[in-house]
Amino acid sequence: MLRFTTIILSLTFLAQWSEANEDVKVDELEYLLITASRINEKAFEAPYHLHSVEETELVLRSVRSVPEVFTYIPGVVVQKTAHGQGSPYIRGFTAYNNLFLIDGIRLNNAAFRSGPNQYWNTIDSQSLRALELVKSQGSVLFGSDSVGGTVQALTRRPTYGDTGRLQGGRSFTRYSTSENSFVQRGELFQSEAGKYGLILGGTYKDFGNIEAAGLGELPFTGYNERDFDAKYEYYIDPDTQLTLFHHQVHVENAWRVHKTIHAKSWAGSSVGNEQARILAQDRMLSYIQLRGASTSTYFDAYTLSASLHQHGEERYRKRSDGRTDIQGFELDSYGLWAQFEKDHGNTKTVYGASYYLDRADSYRNDWNADGSFKESKIQGALGDDGTYHLLGAFFNSQTSLGERLDLDWGARYTYAQTEIQKVQNPSTGDAFSIKDNWDNIVASGRLSYLLDDQGIYRIFGGVSQAFRAPNFSDLSRLDSNRSNEIETPSPDLTPEEFTTFEFGLKADTGLLSGSISYYYTDVQDMIMRTPTGNIIDGENEVIKSNVGDGYVQGFELEASMKIDDHTSLFGGFAYQDSSVSTYPTSDPILQDEYLSRVMPTNGFLGLRKELRNGKLWLEGVVRLAGKGDRLNTRDTRDTQRIPPGGTPSYRVASFRTGWLLKDNLLLTAAVENIFDEEYRSHGSGQNEPGTNLILGAEYKF
Repeated sequence: MLRFTTIILSLTFLAQWSEANEDVKVDELEYLLITASRINEKAFEAPYHLHSVEETELVLRSVRSVPEVFTYIPGVVVQKTAHGQGSPYIRGFTAYNNLFLIDGIRLNNAAFRSGPNQYWNTIDSQSLRALELVKSQGSVLFGSDSVGGTVQALTRRPTYGDTGRLQGGRSFTRYSTSENSFVQRGELFQSEAGKYGLILGGTYKDFGNIEAAGLGELPFTGYNERDFDAKYEYYIDPDTQLTLFHHQVHVENAWRVHKTIHAKSWAGSSVGNEQARILAQDRMLSYIQLRGASTSTYFDAYTLSASLHQHGEERYRKRSDGRTDIQGFELDSYGLWAQFEKDHGNTKTVYGASYYLDRADSYRNDWNADGSFKESKIQGALGDDGTYHLLGAFFNSQTSLGERLDLDWGARYTYAQTEIQKVQNPSTGDAFSIKDNWDNIVASGRLSYLLDDQGIYRIFGGVSQAFRAPNFSDLSRLDSNRSNEIETPSPDLTPEEFTTFEFGLKADTGLLSGSISYYYTDVQDMIMRTPTGNIIDGENEVIKSNVGDGYVQGFELEASMKIDDHTSLFGGFAYQDSSVSTYPTSDPILQDEYLSRVMPTNGFLGLRKELRNGKLWLEGVVRLAGKGDRLNTRDTRDTQRIPPGGTPSYRVASFRTGWLLKDNLLLTAAVENIFDEEYRSHGSGQNEPGTNLILGAEYKF
C-alpha cells in the first residue's frame, strides 16, 4: 500500500511540473527497418517474416520482461517454468534453438540447456530501444542455434541535439497489483552533437508472489532483480563511431516452485516433493565496437566488435528428506566479429566472420540432512573445466532482378570444437573427459516479388538451412530435468540440421495491412532425450541422442485495418503441427510423436482508439488459446507443468490506455485478465496472475 501511495503522489507531482520534450505515437504493422538481417531493410520488402517492437511500445505496454514482449506475435508462445523464467517457443522451438543477440553479440553460449530456460529473462526490457525478431531465417547470418528465430536486442543510446551540448534523463515506473510488483528505471545522459554521448541507467525490480485466479497467492513466485547499464559513444569523425558498453544483471531468490511442495495443484496437476529450489543469476556484458563508412573498393561500411560476456548461475536445492546441495557454474564468453557491407547499385552484400570462446567451470557441494557436509562432486549441472570454440564466416547478398523481383541468398561455414576435462560417470562416480569437433556449411535462398505497380501486394518465399552444434549441456549435463527425471552425460553427439521452406503474402493498402504465411521445417538428427530405464537417486534417467527426424509446419496470419483516422482493428492467428521420431520409453522402438509442447492453436483480436491528436489512446484486446492436448510421451509424464489431458484452453481480455499528459510525461494504465480467468501458458510451471491492474509512468527531463 505504501508503494502504491508513493506512486500516486509522484505522478501527481510530475504532472504539475513537467515540461515539453517529445511526442509519442504507436502504429500497428508500420514500415520498419530491421537490423537482425544484418542489412537495414524495410520489413515490407524483406523476404522473411519480421517483427519489431520499438521503444515507445515497450513503454506504452509497460512490459514486465523481455519474453513477454512476444505475447502478441503469431507463431510465438511464451512459456514460463517460473515467474523469473521465460522462454518463448518460436515456430515450435525454444531455448538453444532460438538465437538471442544484444547489439549483435550472442547471448547464447555453450551452457544453454535444451527446453525452456531463464536466460532471456535476464535482459532488462526497459534498457532497450528496440527488439527485432526474424523467424526461420536460418543460420547463414548468425550461425549455430538460429532455428526457430533470431532476436536482436538494441540497447538504449544517448539523446543528441542538432548542435551543441544536451543533458537530461528519464524515469520509468511500473506497478502491478496481482504480481505485487514494483519496477523503477532511472537514466541520465549527456551529449555533444557530432562529438560524444554518454548514458547511464539502472533498474530495480521487486516482484512479489502472484495472485492467481481460483488459487489465490502462489507462494515463493516472487523474486528480486537489479540491473545497471552504461554506454559511451565517441565520434572519431562524422562517419566513424566508437562505442563502449557495459551492463550487468543480478537476479536472486527466483524459485522453481513446481518442483517443490509449495506448488498448488491446478486442473489435476501434480505437486513436487522438494522443500526448496532457488536460483540466483548474474550476467555481465562489456563490449567495444567500431562502426564506420569507407571508400574501399571492397566495402562501404564496416563494424568491428570485441566483447566479454560473463555468466554466473547458482542453484540451491533442499530435498524432501532434508538433504541439500548447491551447484552452479561460471562461464566467460570472449567474442570477436567483423561485418562488412557493400552497395553495388542493384546488389547489396554483407560478409564477415565471428569467433567465440567459452570457458566454463562448474561445481556442486552436498550436505546431509543433519547439516553436516557430505562431499564435493566432480561437476555441477555441466562438466567442469570446459572450453568451447565457435568460428564462422559468412556471405549474404540481396540482388534486384528487375523492377519487382528481389533475390536474397547466402552461405556460411562454421567450425565448432569442445573439450570438457571433468565429467562424472553417473554409474561409477568416476571422472572422464569429452573432446570433439564438428563443421558445417549452410545456405539460404529467398525471393520477394511485388505483384502490382502501386507497391501494395508482395509475395515472398524460399529455403533456409539451420543447424545447431552440440554444447556443454548436451554433452555433459548431470542434473534433474522434467518431473521426476535426471539427465546424464551423452558424448558422441552430432549437429542438429534443419531446412525451412516458407512462402507468404504481404499487403499494405493504406487501410488494410498484414501478412499471411506458411512454413515447413524439415528436422534431421535433432537431439532428443531418451529414457534408459535406470533409476538414479530416485529419478528416471534420460540421455540424449540424435534420433529426431521429422517436421514442424504452421500457418500464421496477422492484420491491421483502419476503421477511420483514429480507430484501428488488429489481430493475429497461428496454427502449428509437428511430428518427430524419438524413443518414448527405454524400449528400443523408434516412434513418431509430437514435438514437445507443440503450440496450441491461438489468436488475438484488438481494437485501438486514438484521441487528442494521438496523445490519448485506448485499446482492448482478447487472447484465445485452444487446449494444449497434442502431447508426446514425455509431455504426458510432466504432470507438474501439464495437467492430465493437456493444458486447458483460455480466453483472456485486457484493456490498456495511455495519456501523454505533458509532452514529457506519459501515463499508462492497464487491466489485464479482466474476467479473472484461471489459465497458464502451455508447458508453464505456474498459472498467470488473475485480474491485474498495471500502472506506469515515463518522465523525461
